[in-house]
Formats: sequence, structure tokens, C-alpha cells
Amino acid sequence: MTDALRKLIEATRKLDQSAGEREQQRRSFAYGNTKFENERITREMVDQQAELLERHAAT
Repeated sequence: MTDALRKLIEATRKLDQSAGEREQQRRSFAYGNTKFENERITREMVDQQAELLERHAAT
């Protein structure tokens, strides 16, 4: 690992994400992992399912 990369990693450990940023990261992770397995998956599909889960959790 280069010194520059090590410094960047250390800097990101100190950052706090907002709830919106965490949700965006979660959806991006879900999309990336599902797209890898199934080419028919779209970002819109991930967003729709995330919103359904959010509504279901609120009830």
C-alpha cells in the first residue's frame, strides 16, 4: 500500500456520513452486488425496493 493511499484511508475514517449519504452508499452497494449476478437489475429497481422496505419498516 502506498503512503498516499494509506493517508486517504486514514482521512476517510474520520468522516461522518449523513443519513442520506449512508442510504445512497447502501443502495450503490446493493446495486453493484446484484448487477454482478444479474444483468437485468437496474438502479431504479434497487431504489424502488429500498423505498418499499423503508415504508414497510415505518409501519
